[in-house]
Amino acid sequence: MKSQAYRMTMLFDFYGDVLTDRQKEFYDLYYNEDLSLGEIAENYGITRQGVRDVIVRAEAVLTDLEDKTGLIKRFHTMRAQLEQLRGDAVRLTELAARQDNGELEELSVRIRDTAETLLKE
Repeated sequence: MKSQAYRMTMLFDFYGDVLTDRQKEFYDLYYNEDLSLGEIAENYGITRQGVRDVIVRAEAVLTDLEDKTGLIKRFHTMRAQLEQLRGDAVRLTELAARQDNGELEELSVRIRDTAETLLKE
């Protein structure tokens, strides 16, 4: 269940802007604010089933977009590659320092710093 909530949050972060205002609101309350369907329904004066229908439609839209574009999958792949690149650059820096190669050490530090910057974004 926890991984499902994480997936739904990622979908919302990547594609949430395509949802209607009502879908965004209910989706956010349900997944990010952890309100129950009943609590949302009570706050908006509609049925629990009505809230569920809005959220299910929003989930379908977001899932369909990910199936078509694959942005989240590519994001995770790129992140793993950047972490590998950072690790390789750290190792390269150590090897360059042992060989007293200042230029190689400088380049490897630059690569590491760039990878770290990209991982923070």
